[in-house]
Amino acid sequence: MVKLLQVIAGSRHGGAEAFFTRLAIGLEQAGQEQLVVMRKDIDRFKTLRNAAIKPIELSFGGRFDFFTSMRLERVINSYKPEIVLSWMNRATSKVRLGPFVHVARLGGYYNLKYYKNCDHLIGNTPKIVDYVVKNGWPIGKVHYLPNFVDGSKGVPVSRSIFETPERVPLLIALGRLHKNKAFDVLIRSMVELKETFLWLVGDGKEQVALETLAKELGVSERIKFLGWRVDTKDLIASSDALICPSRHEPLGNVVIEAWAQNKPVIAAASDGPCHLIEHGANGMLTTIDDPISLTSAIKEVFGDAKQFKALADAGNSTFQSYFTEKIVISDYQHLFNKVVG
Repeated sequence: MVKLLQVIAGSRHGGAEAFFTRLAIGLEQAGQEQLVVMRKDIDRFKTLRNAAIKPIELSFGGRFDFFTSMRLERVINSYKPEIVLSWMNRATSKVRLGPFVHVARLGGYYNLKYYKNCDHLIGNTPKIVDYVVKNGWPIGKVHYLPNFVDGSKGVPVSRSIFETPERVPLLIALGRLHKNKAFDVLIRSMVELKETFLWLVGDGKEQVALETLAKELGVSERIKFLGWRVDTKDLIASSDALICPSRHEPLGNVVIEAWAQNKPVIAAASDGPCHLIEHGANGMLTTIDDPISLTSAIKEVFGDAKQFKALADAGNSTFQSYFTEKIVISDYQHLFNKVVG
């Protein structure tokens, strides 16, 4: 089996960081020989240690942090990996050339100047792969590998915990409270969804502005800001449908999470959801930045019980076919063997 070293800097919270953790644990459980080097993060460290992974922590400072590169080089020289898999710009830029295959994983349209020393790149959507190829990378050096999510069924929580009635339509949306996520569009759509409640899961610099908007529109009592949560599958299981209103969304991991919980998905037609969703079959796509289009789609789905169930079932079928842990772990290990061979 290929000897792997993974390197990630990353922030405390984020989609890439969450998937890195799932992938590292999944590879470990599949018998992959690996070493993990990461930025200091007590929660991630504990999660990995509980999965029998012993991470090495480095500082991963800014451009003038030369010590991390030197220390990482010593770790690599000692461990002697056949593949180094780096995550995102900062970690990738700290990996010096060496006698290994350097693979970097991209979860967005990153500046490719940080990846000039890499041998192969992974994009988690076909459009990211296209972006890399259009910027001069050989087709044979760029690979599409999707994310996977936890496929176990969530345990619904009591809605009363978040002051939500049990018998009302309940929407859920998850992500950083950032303008790209367009939660302001979703809040505006709530004006016409009179009996509907919304759980907004995440944190970020836009929270005050979103709370203010909800109050100005008179919908604040029906919108619950839950903050950053780790029990997302339980929260999704407690809801009726997931909404992904993003203006910019390279993948839309939350779409796959909702499918795993057999929930229908309504999403704005940004890159990721357009790749994942066949409109009217396994989800609904709406016009970006358009609360009227979003409101109409939500009303349509909730107004037709047959369509509601069909969308949920088709989404779950898509998840089972392409985005389970078993399938994606196998694809990663196949790629490792291929690039080393």
